[in-house]
Amino acid sequence: MVSFTSADPAHAHKRSLPAVRERKQKLTCRLSDSGFEEELVPSTEPRSAQLTWYQQYGDTGLQIQKEKEEDFHPCHSLAHQPQVTAEARCKLVSWLLPVHQHLGLSFECSCLTVNILDRFLACTPVAADCFQLLGVTALLLASKQVEVFSPRVSSLLSLCCNIFTKDQLCNLECLILVRLKFRLCAPTVAFFLDCYANLTTENDTAKLRNRATVKLAQKLCELSLADYAFNKYPPSLTAKCALRIAGEVAREAVSPLVPDWDSFVDGKEGGSMCTEDWDSGCPMETTCLMQECVSNLRLLASLNHEALTVCGGSKKSA
Repeated sequence: MVSFTSADPAHAHKRSLPAVRERKQKLTCRLSDSGFEEELVPSTEPRSAQLTWYQQYGDTGLQIQKEKEEDFHPCHSLAHQPQVTAEARCKLVSWLLPVHQHLGLSFECSCLTVNILDRFLACTPVAADCFQLLGVTALLLASKQVEVFSPRVSSLLSLCCNIFTKDQLCNLECLILVRLKFRLCAPTVAFFLDCYANLTTENDTAKLRNRATVKLAQKLCELSLADYAFNKYPPSLTAKCALRIAGEVAREAVSPLVPDWDSFVDGKEGGSMCTEDWDSGCPMETTCLMQECVSNLRLLASLNHEALTVCGGSKKSA
C-alpha cells in the first residue's frame, strides 16, 4: 500500500491551499470557455503559404489515410434516425457552412464537422429539438482538432439564439467523444482534395494553372456536404470526381490554362498515387459508383452553375 504522511496534516493542508487557489486563478484567466488559451499569438503567415498535409507527409501518409477511410466513413448515417430526416440534415449543414465562414474556420474544419455529425448520427438516435445543438457541438470538436483557435462556447450558443445552455453543450460534447471513442482524426474530402491537387501540380506554373480548378472543386465539395445523396460515396471518390467536374467547368472559361482531369479521375495517369484501387473486390461495381458520383456532381454543378462561375472568377463573354 502506498501512502503519504505528514508531521502535521492540518497545517500542511492549510499551507497548500493558497498555492492551489493561485494556480486555479491563473488557469481560469488564461483559458477561454472552449478550453483554449486566449493569450496565444495568431500566426501572421497566410494559409496559402503554410505547408499542407501532403507536402509534409507525402505519398506514404496519403496511403495510410486511404486505408483508414472505410473506418471513418459513415455510410447511410440516417438509416436509424426516427426524427432526423435528410431534409433536416441539409438545412443544418447549409446553416453550418456560412457559420464556418463567419468564424474564419477552414474548409477542413467544415468537412470534419460534417464527418463527426454523420458518425454520431449513425450510432446514436437524436431528437429533432437537439439537432442544432449537435451541429454546433460537432463544429466545436472539429475546430479543436484542426484549428489553432477554437470559437468560444458563448459565441456558438448565441448563434442558436441562446436556446441551449453551456452545460448541455459540454455534456453533448462528452457524449460524442465517448460514442466515437475519441477518434476524431478522420480523412475528409478536404484532405483528399488537397492531396490530389498536390499530386497533379509538379511546378509553380502548373500550380498557378490548376488553382482555379481546385478552387472550383472545393466549392463543389462544399455543396455536396449538405446533400445526403453523397453520403454513400467515400471522401476520396468525391474529391476525385469533383476535380473532374471542376475541370469541365473551368475549361469552358479558360481552356488553355486548365489541364484535362478526365484521365486523372479515370486512372490513366500512370505512376501516381491517384491510380490506386478503391478497396473494392469488384472493379465493375467501383466503376459504376464512380460514374454515379460524377453524374450527381455534374447535376449539382448545373444547379449551382452561377455560384461556381463566380467562384472560378471566369470572365463574361463580350
